[in-house]
Amino acid sequence: MGRQFFVGGNFKMNGTIKSITSIIENLNTAKLDEKTASTPADVGESEVVIAPPALYLLLAREHLREGIEVAAQNIFDKPNGAFTGEVSAEQIRDSGIGWVLAGHSERRVILGEDDKVMHADPEVFEKFVASKTKAALDSGLSVILCVGETLEQREAERTIEVVTQQLQAVANTVTDWSKIVIAYEPVWAIGTGKVATTAQAQEVHAAIRHWLSSKVSSEAAAATRILYGGSVSEKNCRELAKQDDIDGFLVGGASLKPACKWHLSDIVYL
Repeated sequence: MGRQFFVGGNFKMNGTIKSITSIIENLNTAKLDEKTASTPADVGESEVVIAPPALYLLLAREHLREGIEVAAQNIFDKPNGAFTGEVSAEQIRDSGIGWVLAGHSERRVILGEDDKVMHADPEVFEKFVASKTKAALDSGLSVILCVGETLEQREAERTIEVVTQQLQAVANTVTDWSKIVIAYEPVWAIGTGKVATTAQAQEVHAAIRHWLSSKVSSEAAAATRILYGGSVSEKNCRELAKQDDIDGFLVGGASLKPACKWHLSDIVYL
């Protein structure tokens, strides 16, 4: 059976009660079961998940129609304790939220959440993104795991090396990938208006699927959805969606359009 197409909207630190309510109203009336020529015949309607700022998670969950899910943009990797400003996976799950993002480049780069971050115990260095991912999975959440390279790394021809290292950090901690969706987001394309060519995106997605096959399992490689993110819009998503190893999108700025409606392989602004 084909992999279910997936569209995620990451609102980042944007939105108000008014604007997010408007987006939700439009999503509630969107047709999410339409097929296109690029959609496998055995795939049903697309899966849609939105990630508003933490303050609006409950607003979104309360007003979104059944079948559209909500994701937290971040969690901490401890269940509770003296971690001011953080939210645990258990608290997210207790609030009826089913998804969380992990490893987004803005957190890796701006907030220093790379593969090694010192925790409260100065003697312990943990794989932070991997630890968050495991905490989420252990709490019953599904994870959108973000990976991607910088422009400097791409120009040095290290894209596959960097992306697979990021994935391996998680594989060292997690064995069950059935509730993980991978999002490949080239850092140099996020919010810049630049986008990887179709060939560039497909090359990396194919390499990720090969890595899954060799390092996790052939079953995980066949079943795991791999999304593309990085200045995705209605102008470029059609061609990207036709690629064998691109199973959907993680959209940033485009998901904030108040009249945005999602379809299986394109984004239409009405």
